[in-house]
This record gives sequence, C-alpha cells and structure tokens, in this order.
Amino acid sequence: MARDKVVLAYSGGLDTSVAVKWINETYGLDVVAYTCDLGQGQDIEAIRQKALRTGAVEAVAEDARNLFVDFFVQPSLMAGALYEGKYPLATALGRPLIAQLMVRVAREQNAVAVAHGCTGKGNDQVRFDVTFQTLAPDLKIIAPVREWKWTRTQELEYAAQHNIEVEATKKSIFSTDQNLWGRSIEAGILEDPWVEPPPETFQWTVSPQSAPDEPEEVEIVFERGRPVGLNGRPLDGVELIETLNKIAGRHGVGRIDHIENRLVGIKSREIYEAPAAVVLHEAHRELEFLTLSKESHRFKTLVSQHYADLIYNGLWFSALHQDLMAFVVSNQQYVSGTARVKLYKGHAMIVGRKSEHSLYRHELATYEEGDQYDSSAAMGFIKIHGLAQTTQAKHQMLKGSAAARPELPSIIPPPPPSR
Repeated sequence: MARDKVVLAYSGGLDTSVAVKWINETYGLDVVAYTCDLGQGQDIEAIRQKALRTGAVEAVAEDARNLFVDFFVQPSLMAGALYEGKYPLATALGRPLIAQLMVRVAREQNAVAVAHGCTGKGNDQVRFDVTFQTLAPDLKIIAPVREWKWTRTQELEYAAQHNIEVEATKKSIFSTDQNLWGRSIEAGILEDPWVEPPPETFQWTVSPQSAPDEPEEVEIVFERGRPVGLNGRPLDGVELIETLNKIAGRHGVGRIDHIENRLVGIKSREIYEAPAAVVLHEAHRELEFLTLSKESHRFKTLVSQHYADLIYNGLWFSALHQDLMAFVVSNQQYVSGTARVKLYKGHAMIVGRKSEHSLYRHELATYEEGDQYDSSAAMGFIKIHGLAQTTQAKHQMLKGSAAARPELPSIIPPPPPSR
C-alpha cells in the first residue's frame, strides 16, 4: 500500500538531508524533495540526485530565477522596500516563492503535507508557515529542526547511523543564505555586535580598502520603476542583477552591517552582501526624486516602510500587499529614465540622472538667462504662507507685556545652568 507524501524544501545540507529519513521514521511519509534555483550559485541537478540517494521517493528541481526577479525582486525595488532602511530583503523575498512552488508540487503529487528545515528562532519559519496556511490550509506543516531540537553533533550521529550522505562534519563558523538579490551571514563571532566582521565573512565584495583606485561609472535605465538596461545594453532582470553584482562587488559596494529587529521578538546582528540591490535602490530612489511630485514622494516613503515590513513578516500573499502594490504601480508610471552611478571604494554615488518625465525644469530653477520663474509672486505667497503663525504670535505669544520683551517660546528648552 502506497504511503502518503510530504513535499520537503530540500537544500542538500545536513538539516534537510537528515530530515528525509527522520520524516520517514517519525511520520511514516514518503518524501518528495523540492529544490529551486533562485540564483544561489548551486548545481540544483546535483542536489536533486543527492535527495534521491538520501531516500526521497521523488525529487523536483527547477530554475525559478526569472519568476523570482520579475514577480518578487522587481516589485520590492519599485516599492523601495528596505527593512529598517537597510536590508534589501533577499531571503525574505525568496521564501514565499519557494513555498508557493512547493504547494504547486504538493498538489501535483497529491501530498498531504509540506516540510521545511527552519529553526524555531528565526523569521523563515513564519514566512514558510504563513504562506502554506494561506495557499493550502489543508496541508500539514512539518518542521523537523524546530521539532527535534538536536545539536549539530546529534544530527551528524543520526546521519552516520543511517548512512546519510553529508559533505561536512564540521560546522561552518557562519550561517549563510543567498540568492540573486543578496547574501546573508550570521552567527559565530558575528553575534558580538562590537566585533568587526572578519574578511572571510564576505564572498561577493572585496574590501573597500583593496578595491580599485580608479572609480567606475555605470548607467542604469529604468522603465516604470523597473531596471531594464545597463551601460547601454537592454538586459532582462536576471542578467542585469548578476552583472551588476559583479561590477559593484569588485568595488566593495554592497556591505551592510545591521542590528535587526526580528519578527519573533529578538534583536540579531546580521551581515549582508547585496551589491546590485544597493546600487539599484540608490539609482531608483534618485529617479524618484526627479520624477515624483513632493507629495507623492513623501507618501511613497510611508508605503515603502509598510511594504518592507509586510515582506519581512511573511505576509506576501495578503490583501494588503495587493492594495499597496496597486498604489506602487500607479506611483511608478513616470519613474523612467537613466541614473549614472559612480562606484568607488565601497561607495555608490549618484553623479547624474535624466528622464523625459523630469519635474526638474531648468527654466524654473536657473538664475541665469532663460529664467521663467515669476519672483513677483513670492511676496504674496510668503505672506499667506506665514499668516497663521503671525496671527497667533500677535494675539497670543507676543500679547501684552510679552510684546515689550519677547522671549523664547516655551517649547524651546532653556540652556543648562553654567557651572
């Protein structure tokens, strides 16, 4: 009699390799391993074959890079989503897509459950579980690492007892995760926020001190908030990000050191490498300054924060996301043009920007010939603009004896006493 199936998010590492056998034994389920390529730089076919050798009854591996960039990364860039103003949300963006694809495989395989290798301490468990609960509430969720609470030594012993293939017997000094949009590094010596990350922390970026002594400029073309070209070449999203990761990385651009507020209620020290993300966010923001009205830009900053929180908190498949995205699409309809960025010693500096939709008008801004600004209207504008304040001052703050000796308003604290 055939057993029920579970679809496991399979990375090929120790946790998920051990989980295949553990799920077999604990839940009596056959495991279908699922792996997708989001640009993490791994051979997904080799991982698929390993899953089968490890005991999975079936293994699915697919390239999801275009899906990831077009439907997750690009919208987050259009929204200006940086968690707490720093983190480009690379891992957080990947999890809902992986979970969505796993649900599809679960339906194809008539599986009764889905499983992942997240711990009970991080954010990823929330992102997976909430997505599963939203898209397929009938599927049971299994989280072996969260359930068994083993040490790494116990996992290795279990693997040895069951002849499970593992590539390493010594724990890496860091815990890492990566995809096209960024690389995250945590744990080990990085848990001390006073300690500078050692050189071996980084793989995508050179030390700014050892970066080339000559700056390099890149020109990025945007259409409706999405990057579509680099240095005069039209590129799809995947190729553009891969290329820009290499260019910016060799100049030391893209290192982020962040004391982060996790969703589960703790602070953690996170190191990120995101060369392309840092440059693209900077270039995109500059085009927004050029093409959005003051009011639209100010309101967009509020949306950006909510959008980043929504991604970080695992609520990608929410009605609120649809609502915010509708605003973003409308808001970005004129954010088209080119930004020129200078890369030098760890810095990405905007040195030029242009757009056919620019609200910067030379004829209004110039002090030279061609000035079309009506300065004669300024006096009346200033009087009306300040009318409420001058009225209040006349009838309240400066009334009576105060008029003879005006003092600082009470809202301004007095200077400290001299000692």
